[in-house]
Amino acid sequence: MIPIAKPIIDEDVIDPIREIIKSGNIAQGRHVKQFEETFASFIGAKYAIATTSGTNALQLALLSAGIGGGDEVITTPFSFIASATAILQCGASPVFADIDPVTFNIDPGDIESRITSRTRAIIGVHLYGQMFDVGAVQDICQRHRLIMIEDACQAHGARFNRSLAGSYGIGCFSFYPTKNMTTGEGGMVTTSDEGVATRCRLLRNHGQAERYCHTMLGYNARMTEIAAVIGISQLKKLESFNEARIKNANFLSDVVSSIKGLIPPHILPDHRHVFHQYTIRVTSDYKMSRDELKKYLECNGIGCGVHYPVPIHLQPMFDKPDCKLSYPRAEQAAREVLSLPVHPSLTTQDINTIAEVLRNA
Repeated sequence: MIPIAKPIIDEDVIDPIREIIKSGNIAQGRHVKQFEETFASFIGAKYAIATTSGTNALQLALLSAGIGGGDEVITTPFSFIASATAILQCGASPVFADIDPVTFNIDPGDIESRITSRTRAIIGVHLYGQMFDVGAVQDICQRHRLIMIEDACQAHGARFNRSLAGSYGIGCFSFYPTKNMTTGEGGMVTTSDEGVATRCRLLRNHGQAERYCHTMLGYNARMTEIAAVIGISQLKKLESFNEARIKNANFLSDVVSSIKGLIPPHILPDHRHVFHQYTIRVTSDYKMSRDELKKYLECNGIGCGVHYPVPIHLQPMFDKPDCKLSYPRAEQAAREVLSLPVHPSLTTQDINTIAEVLRNA
């Protein structure tokens, strides 16, 4: 079976991890600080704050921006559920805006009609590795005095013009094993706002300004030294990982675009798509349904996935009358999307096998 994801962690982390274990200094320390500094420099932000997960990063970003009870935050209904649950965990309410049917990202044209007097922020998701329309969303935020948060958990190294994801608003990254780079588990907040950075650091460490002096309600969201060492190694290789993903995606797009009823990912002008997922549409013009194609691929040794089969607003946890609004483009995408392997562990034989199975389907 060709897996849909396969993390690459090289042996260069073994000796540093061994030294950390021997030292006994395993909790947040100098390696975390080094990882934060190198990641901030890479993104083009003044500050980076390491956390235990991408979900923690989103939650701390919201809290550090002052989001709380009674507030509303606009986000997409077509994403992993953490994009919305992080809002709930702050006591605020998620409000959904439908997606652009071409990119699957939040549609700026649908955002303004969702803004109310309670709206405080917008979380856009750089879905699958391509940035949402940050220019349009920034303009909306400036006109309505809102905070822009970039859920860049799938977009390490993605770019619009010359600036990377995570450098426009408050950026949030995940280092889960399937991401473009990993620390096993982990996350990062990026910002150029000193106040946001200071509050994030307090929030991730029990609100502790100095040892046993707690100035605010905080959490335990510290990254370990072992995770940071893996992150430092991964960041050095991120560009080569991304280039391999882009090469594989370009090859697959040539195949997919030649098959009636299948639509390859669309890359916007001036954008660098880093293909956390290579996600196609299986339309009604295709000879079988999306689920039938998924089963066929799996029966022929090709791992694949649906990201995401149930839009967030239709999840059981949102089973309330005010959450049963319709977002038709997100709902259609949930019926049609299918993700194929694109990760840098794929061999030439793997990618040719995927192409052959698709042609034979």
